[in-house]
Amino acid sequence: MTLLRKEDLVAVMAPTTPMHERLVVTPMLDPDVQIGPASIDLRLSSDFLLARRVEGSGIDPADDDERAIERSQERATVALGNPFWLHPQQFALGATLEFIRMPSHLGAYVVGRSSWGRIGLIVATAIMVQPGYHGALTLELVNEGETPIALYPGLRVAQLTVHALAGKTDFPYEAHAKYVSPIGPEPPKLAWDASEVAQMKLIHDQLSKL
Repeated sequence: MTLLRKEDLVAVMAPTTPMHERLVVTPMLDPDVQIGPASIDLRLSSDFLLARRVEGSGIDPADDDERAIERSQERATVALGNPFWLHPQQFALGATLEFIRMPSHLGAYVVGRSSWGRIGLIVATAIMVQPGYHGALTLELVNEGETPIALYPGLRVAQLTVHALAGKTDFPYEAHAKYVSPIGPEPPKLAWDASEVAQMKLIHDQLSKL
């Protein structure tokens, strides 16, 4: 894969680029600031998902109840100009202010910005953006520092590095999407993996009979 330079990013996002080949990152509040030498800065939206402390059993991917995880989380919205305080060792889901549309010949990675990393903020732990993805990007936010961090909606907290594939894929993300056009932080859909757990149990049962 080839990492796209600023010149490449500007070209592939240009309105003159055919839509099926165009990288869409919108709204771009300040392109001169957000498009760097080889990345695009992404801003934080005002919506967050916070984990609730629960009694008894926790998150189980073998549970095929899709709402079980949602019940263990609560949503919070922070007004523009106000902070969301992320405390030491706290985990929260945020989202990008921007809506991303990735064409089928490009892939990307989301990584944190150095300035935030230096105070202990981890911005993305699941960083791959597949070809064909479209929607806001969910950001996994963790404060690994020793003091609370104020996160303001609209600040540039992450960066997108875009790579050109060897060719257009015939199997874009949208063809088998788990998360379809999200506009805010999405809870995990581990219930989709319940069938894989059941399959592993079946293999164990078969092997134990040998």
